[in-house]
Amino acid sequence: MAQGIQLERVRFSCSICLDLLKDPVTIPCGHSYCMNCIKSFWDENQIHSCPQCRQTFTLRPVLMKNTMLAFLVEELKKTELQAAPADHCYAGPEDVACDVCTGRKLKGLKSCLVCLVSYCEIHLQPHYDVAQLKKHKLVDPSKKLQENICSRHDEVMKMFCRTDQQCICYLCSVDEHKGHDTVSAAAERTERQRELGMTRHKIQQRIKDREKDVKLLQQEEDTVNHSAENALRNTKKIFIELIRIIEKRVVDVNEKIKSRQETEVGRFKKVREKVEQEITELRGKDAELEKLSYTQDHNQFLLYYPSLSRFSESKDPPSVRVHCLRYFDKVTVTLSEARDKLQGVLGEEYAKNSMTVTEEDVLPSNPEAEPKTRADFLHYACKITLDLNTANTHLSISQGNRKVAFMREEQKYSLHPERFAYSWQVLSRESLTGRCYWEVEKSGSGVLVAVAYKDISRAGDFSECVFGHNEKSWALDCYKNSYEFRHNNIKIPIPGTWSSRVGVYLDYNAGILSFYSISETMTLLHRVQTTFTQPLHAGFWLSDGAATEVCKLK
Repeated sequence: MAQGIQLERVRFSCSICLDLLKDPVTIPCGHSYCMNCIKSFWDENQIHSCPQCRQTFTLRPVLMKNTMLAFLVEELKKTELQAAPADHCYAGPEDVACDVCTGRKLKGLKSCLVCLVSYCEIHLQPHYDVAQLKKHKLVDPSKKLQENICSRHDEVMKMFCRTDQQCICYLCSVDEHKGHDTVSAAAERTERQRELGMTRHKIQQRIKDREKDVKLLQQEEDTVNHSAENALRNTKKIFIELIRIIEKRVVDVNEKIKSRQETEVGRFKKVREKVEQEITELRGKDAELEKLSYTQDHNQFLLYYPSLSRFSESKDPPSVRVHCLRYFDKVTVTLSEARDKLQGVLGEEYAKNSMTVTEEDVLPSNPEAEPKTRADFLHYACKITLDLNTANTHLSISQGNRKVAFMREEQKYSLHPERFAYSWQVLSRESLTGRCYWEVEKSGSGVLVAVAYKDISRAGDFSECVFGHNEKSWALDCYKNSYEFRHNNIKIPIPGTWSSRVGVYLDYNAGILSFYSISETMTLLHRVQTTFTQPLHAGFWLSDGAATEVCKLK
């Protein structure tokens, strides 16, 4: 008979909670579950599927109570109560036994904090049926009920002495604890529960803060690795250019970079691991407090709360900050300067010839079509506004997105894939085709006035990003009182009249790009003729302390 009941219990049990079905529902594949169990399962998983057969459903099925199955489950419960208890219902060494059972005891289903007795399902029934017993406080089975009894007066401890910080009975309150600050255990539990909530909040906030620190530390490690990779790539490229001169230095420089990389990564990894360890300990502490918060026994709560509630503030790790500058730029810059010096010595005559050839070759195919006076150029004046999503975080945009200024303090811009990560640059919103003319007013020591393709690199190395150092951009370098034209890392010094205002003329279809010095007169600084393959955007690079504003042209 017991084996038959056990078989039926398995057949009518929920495969999620492993208990008899409660409010049973049947899903489209035919399997049945407790309504709350399957709801919780689907709430935690984006894919709506059957936990048993794994069949998935495109739309979340509507759950309706299976009344026939619910009836059968209730009948099974009645049958179990009438039948002899199966072996699994008897209390084992680790179980709380029913205090009323004689002979072989059944498992306790509930413990009563008033009776201080644990009851099996059969002997617990009067607490559900008798009016006076219904008022008793039932909790999950506990072996520690006797800890609720006062050892001095053999009475239930329902009070708490705040003076001595201990649970007491009502006789203690008029005896050795007379005159002390005493309250009911329930009232003290309410107060401590509030404190517990605040402690958990602090721990959870600390966890969030430490998780942010871990993320920043990981980003710092990634920055080190990324910068090291770029440095290795650039170093290799520069050494290839100077292979016969500095070949013996390649291995040495690479080893130093790798050593620095290991040192930096190790430094941040050590701090990150320390923070992760603290998070693990805080999670353990939070789990213990959470478990304690659900304890229904006030005395058990008050007994263990003091030791669990102690929360020591740990030392914060070193300040975590992701550097916007790359770690190994100095290596690349130093080698680039050495290469440029050698290139300057060997290529001086080439620069002179290149200047001459450029002046001869850049004349437009139809000279009559190009504007001659400033009034002619103003006919092609266009609106230029700066795209905030491309601005480096050291650039501040103002004056209706027409002015850009270098700021030492980083601006709080949102992350955007088109933002220049390392170079202090910004592009215009407008793409430029046809004939366009604009003027800029500049101040400070160093400004690049440029045009560039939209797909210029935003986070690559120096030669890929900076205007004038690649084939995707053309730039006029206005440094102090001199000019220099740059394209594809070729630099051409330009003699000319210095002024704070520069005019730029673009004839996209003719492939003409011209830069002018604007003062009382309009002086041509440099003209390029080429073939543009993509729409262009106006761009600016600024040095420390520089500013540039796109002028309003009437």
